[in-house]
Amino acid sequence: MAALGELQGAGLIEKDTNDDVLWTWSYPVVTADFRDVLLYKCPLTSDCPYTQFIFGQHKHKWFYIATQDVANHPTLTKVKAFSLVLLCKDFNPEKYKALSLILYSTFMRTGSPSSMLESYLSVLTKGSCPSENNGTFLVQDFDVRKAYAESNLSELIEMFGMEAILIYTAMLLKRRIVVYHSNVQELLAFTRSLPALVWHRQNWSIMSPYVHLKTQELESLNSILLMGFTDAAVENHTELYDLYVNLPANEIMIATHAKSIFGMGKLHKDIAQTMVKCMEEGNTEQQIIKELSVKTKELISNLKSLGETSGQNLCITFDILKKKSLPPATENFLYNLAAAEGFLQI
Repeated sequence: MAALGELQGAGLIEKDTNDDVLWTWSYPVVTADFRDVLLYKCPLTSDCPYTQFIFGQHKHKWFYIATQDVANHPTLTKVKAFSLVLLCKDFNPEKYKALSLILYSTFMRTGSPSSMLESYLSVLTKGSCPSENNGTFLVQDFDVRKAYAESNLSELIEMFGMEAILIYTAMLLKRRIVVYHSNVQELLAFTRSLPALVWHRQNWSIMSPYVHLKTQELESLNSILLMGFTDAAVENHTELYDLYVNLPANEIMIATHAKSIFGMGKLHKDIAQTMVKCMEEGNTEQQIIKELSVKTKELISNLKSLGETSGQNLCITFDILKKKSLPPATENFLYNLAAAEGFLQI
């Protein structure tokens, strides 16, 4: 039963025949602040096509929005389109897209949002619910590791070549990254891939892949390291990032205040060459993830070998690294890596 508590709420946003967009139903309760955020993100009030499935994270809750055009529908006579919203603890777009299809099919058939509750509560309490097509939705069919592995690192490497090492370095050192693309689907597909660069952490909670330049969102980004925006004006907000990735322009920009973090050395070149080789050889996404994971583990293992033990704890300090007579770029990189992995002692 412990694994079934990921669902935290559901909501319905409708666009009526007068083109008014209203939040019409919630279960159990969605706060006014969260409703405001979801209203301006849903395709009914944005330029996104209705068929797109959108997801993101706000205040440590994941939201998933599935939208359907129902103009001239025999049951929903006063509705032109609606968005079904699911609020959850976990990152798993494929799972919640499948569940959304079941819930909004029920709503379209009955015209009553309360009709979705039976399926919603069944998933919440039992981890399953029947679907209209005689199949059964099972939570256990959607392993979170499959969601994590649903990456597109080959495209990332093909797009940026050896410069992809900058993104890998930023992820490894836990630096803040902003990704920009005007197309929300392109943005989500790219941004969700980046945590796979540091597979040993398996932490997608550091990501908020669909953010707007609004105060209520920007003030909630304290623990977020990876952010996606569809507004090009975000480039001017250098306080938000150390690394800026402009996807339409195929450009990566290092913020002035972070230049020293991204000094490149032999270690970086070696990993960058591994990335490019994986792409050129046509490796699968899983193979690319595995190859990078091996390189990362080797890197961390070598870092540990430079440290000293204090009781049962590994101790790495600036002075310890200084004594190793490493190249400046390597010394700086390993110092920041020790900090990111929790090995550093000041």
